[in-house]
Amino acid sequence: MIELTFLGTSASAPSIQRGLSSAIVQHRDQRFMVDCGEGTQRQLLRSGLGFKRLNKIFITHGHLDHILGLAGLVSTMVRWEMMESLEIFGGAFALDRIRRLMDVVFAPHPVPDSIRFNEIGPGVIFETEHLRVEAFSVVHRGPDCFGFQFVETPKRPFLAEKAAALGVPAGPERRHLVDGQAITLADGRVVHPDEVLGPPRRGARLAFIGDLARTRGLARMVANADALVVEATYLEQDRELARQYGHLTAAQAARLARNAGVRQLILTHISRRYSGEDILAEAKAIFPNAVVASDFDRFEIKRPREK
Repeated sequence: MIELTFLGTSASAPSIQRGLSSAIVQHRDQRFMVDCGEGTQRQLLRSGLGFKRLNKIFITHGHLDHILGLAGLVSTMVRWEMMESLEIFGGAFALDRIRRLMDVVFAPHPVPDSIRFNEIGPGVIFETEHLRVEAFSVVHRGPDCFGFQFVETPKRPFLAEKAAALGVPAGPERRHLVDGQAITLADGRVVHPDEVLGPPRRGARLAFIGDLARTRGLARMVANADALVVEATYLEQDRELARQYGHLTAAQAARLARNAGVRQLILTHISRRYSGEDILAEAKAIFPNAVVASDFDRFEIKRPREK
C-alpha cells in the first residue's frame, strides 16, 4: 500500500482553504515529498506528519509556487537539527533555481554537503527492495518538467495450504521461504520457496503529475495506475485560458484518466476562481471515479484485489 497526503492543493497562489502545491508519499519506512510550495513547513506540522524521516524531495518543475517552500523548510530542519541529509530530485532548470535559493538560505556560509542535488531524466530515479520511483517527461511552461510513478515491487503470495501440506510449521521457517530461502524440516526434507509461493502479483501504482499543458502520449505512460494525481486548474468554459497558461481543464484531466484506464483520478492545483464542486462535476461527467483533493486529505493506494 502507498499512502498519499496532500499538504497544498491550490494553483499559483494560496487561498484561505488551500495552500500551495505539496504532497507526502509514504511507503513502509520511506517518506517522499513531491513539490514544496511556500508555506509547506506549516502545512507539514498541521498535518501531524512532522519532519522525521523526510529526506527525499521530488520536484515536478521549477516554477516558484512549487519550490519556494524549500527555503523555510530546510532552514527550519537545520535549525531544529532534524536533517541528517536531504536529497532533492529535479530537472536541471529546477535544480539551478533551488541551488540559488539555498545560497540565500545559508549565506554567507556555503550550502552544507548534507544537501544533495540529483538531476533527473526519464527513467528510474530511486529504488529499494519494495518500491521503485520513475520519472517521465511532461509538457508545461518551461524546460525539464516531470511526472513521477511510485511502483510497488511485485510479490509472490505465500500459499499457506501448500506449506501446511508439506509440514512447514508456523514461525520463522515460513518467513525464510517468503524471503526466498530454502529450509530444512526436522525430518530432513528440504522445502524450496517455489513449492509454497504463488506467481507474482503486481503491487500498487501511483502516478503523480504536477502542472500539465498537454496530455498527448501520457495515457500510455500512466496506463492502469491505481491512482492518477493531476492538475485541474480550469473548467472547459475557460479552455483557452488553460491553453494560454499551459494548464488543463477538469475535463481534459478526466479524459486522460479514462483513456489511461486508471482506477481513480485525484484532481489538485485548483484555481481560486472555481469551487471544488464545479471542478468535480465536470470531471465526473467523463470519469466517474474522480475526486478533488483538499489540503490534508489522505488516500490509501492499493493494488486491485485478485478476482
